Amino acid sequence: MNVDEIKQVVQVLAAAIKGLRLYAVDHPATIKQVETLQNGLFGLLQHKKLIKMGILEGTLFVEDHLFMQEFPAAEEVAKLLESRELVGFEFMTGLSANEIQTLLHLLHSGGGNGQDFADALISQGVKKIRAVAAEDDDDDQQPRKVYRKALKVVNQIFQDVRMGEIPSSDEAINVVESMAQLTMTEPHAMLALSMLKEYDNYTFTHSVNVSVIALAIGRACNLTEEQLKTLGLGGLLHDLGKLRIDVGIITKPGRLTDAEFDTIKEHPDFGANIIKEMDDVTPEVLEIVLGHHLRYDRSGYPANAAGNISSPLVEITAIADAYDAMTTLRSYQRPFTPRKAIARLKEISGTSLHPEFVMHFIDSLGAYPVGSLVRLDNNEIGVVIKVDTAETSLVDLKVIFDPAGILLEEPFMLKLQPNQARRIVAEVDPLTKGIDVTDFFDLDPPQ
Repeated sequence: MNVDEIKQVVQVLAAAIKGLRLYAVDHPATIKQVETLQNGLFGLLQHKKLIKMGILEGTLFVEDHLFMQEFPAAEEVAKLLESRELVGFEFMTGLSANEIQTLLHLLHSGGGNGQDFADALISQGVKKIRAVAAEDDDDDQQPRKVYRKALKVVNQIFQDVRMGEIPSSDEAINVVESMAQLTMTEPHAMLALSMLKEYDNYTFTHSVNVSVIALAIGRACNLTEEQLKTLGLGGLLHDLGKLRIDVGIITKPGRLTDAEFDTIKEHPDFGANIIKEMDDVTPEVLEIVLGHHLRYDRSGYPANAAGNISSPLVEITAIADAYDAMTTLRSYQRPFTPRKAIARLKEISGTSLHPEFVMHFIDSLGAYPVGSLVRLDNNEIGVVIKVDTAETSLVDLKVIFDPAGILLEEPFMLKLQPNQARRIVAEVDPLTKGIDVTDFFDLDPPQ
């Protein structure tokens, strides 16, 4: 990538931002600068489909070029990014002049800082320029951040498919890598996040949750980190084909007609066709997308794919798909509690689901999985917040009801261990208590 071309883009960007102090965003002088900037970015995008511009320890960089020597334009752009609490921008192939104008307008006239700015850019319909917000590096926040990023990545992929475009796999691969690494160290923290169901956007929330749950199953089955990355990406993309199905069928309450179900059965093939067009997607990911409804006994669909699916990652994704669907409230379905979902997984293992993988998953969850509402032997009721990875009988509980059944104004944490005074005696259905257990997790909802 030519350094002079990079410098020219940074120079024009700085000049365009400065020019807005004198001219409106739709002034001919500004439009001319936008055109020049667009042409410069087009030149850089001849080499790569995505160009990253950002700051590293206060110094501007564009891809591999770091502006170490004095360059006033680079210093101005770096200061602007810092003032907006951003670490950079990502420019993608196909960006329009209107998108550049919107970026300049928000930089000049407001649009918030940090994630607010990034969200403002999205809300203005900008798809080919992404602002990357500076994030708190607190490790305790990391699972939430990764989960939120995964939701945004899937949402963007789905938007691209709806617009008839070939989605980029870059961001999906990056976020799955983070999810896989967290799963290796904090599997139950990631599972807790999968309980955050966004009912109005079930399809893409479900996709992220299936990825999270599949990674937890994969960890329980002792997969390598590379296998987990492949599995996580497959889970994230497994339902892409549903975007080619009439939304009225996808969201229909109640039982589908035979004709409607036949239409639904086409989504694995549709998804596989989309996946084939994406860069850096492995054959195993394609198998997951195509085969996640085949069932363990191969009595599922699409029947013509049964002989071509051999990856065990397909079987793991099918378990994750089933578990998330069971534990989600739908217009036609009361959600299973975690223990009831486990019982159901056992019932259909050996026919619908791989029996060995199901057992590994169940063993890793413990007797009362994260998210279970449970009753103690003194009649207190609490939510299982954490299960020890090495010893699943060690549980962190948030007590929310006192022994008289009164909801506590200030819930408190309790560590349960074997052979101690208080112990769990039963699971409680949250719907009978009129609560949503996710309200008692210290988790940020999807934004």
